[in-house]
Amino acid sequence: MKLKRYLKIYGALWKNSVVREMGFKTNFLLWIVVEMLWFALQLSFFAVIYTHTDRIGTWSKWQVVMLLGASHFIQQIFTAIFLTNCTQLSELIRTGKLDFMLLLPVNTRFMISFRQVDLGGFVNAASAVAVMLYAGRQLHLSPGWEQIVGFVLLAAVGILIHYSLMFLLASVSFWTVRAQGIVWGYYNLFNIARLPDEAFHGLFKAFFTFALPMLLIANVPARLLVRKLGSPFEMLLLLGMAVICLLVSEGIWRLSVRHYTSASS
Repeated sequence: MKLKRYLKIYGALWKNSVVREMGFKTNFLLWIVVEMLWFALQLSFFAVIYTHTDRIGTWSKWQVVMLLGASHFIQQIFTAIFLTNCTQLSELIRTGKLDFMLLLPVNTRFMISFRQVDLGGFVNAASAVAVMLYAGRQLHLSPGWEQIVGFVLLAAVGILIHYSLMFLLASVSFWTVRAQGIVWGYYNLFNIARLPDEAFHGLFKAFFTFALPMLLIANVPARLLVRKLGSPFEMLLLLGMAVICLLVSEGIWRLSVRHYTSASS
């Protein structure tokens, strides 16, 4: 019954988001165009690189295109569901609107995390799927349903990592009031997820694998599709990092709320 109640609430939030987006159709369409141009620029960048080399590590040109598609897909689904909500947490604290949300008979983190949906993110995610399908044809891949389901699940785990880390950083707002710089700084690190993990070595690779697991988020799902996973270790590592990030995020959130004194105090 509790799950059904939250699904109904989320449905209502979706309805409100659709009404809001349709009220600003020009902005909605322009944002989609901007994101598609940025995605095209990323593809063009690697096309230029592959005019000078055949491989990055063991990644061929079309395998990297598959990685770019997977990374863009994960980023856009995250953007559609979570980005706006995470970036607005500091504004809720500053204006005192969080006080009202804490009084609602529903989990506060749920309301903060899901209250708005960016529909343009789903359109851009569809363009990423189209690129992945084209790359798959160039690689002569015929993934079975197990690989497709596995990719979707691994992509969901990657989105969970992005969400947990960004919500954790947004929670800094309880002490600094404004934390948009930190949150958007993390968002800019998404570009690292587009790169083949074999392009990095040493401390940099270790940091972005175990501290901020950017090199796992898209590389592991893409490796599954292009059959570059030699063992389930990387999938288990991705899942383990997601659990750790979620637990740390929840711990910081609970600590922050306990020390919150409301905007009127």
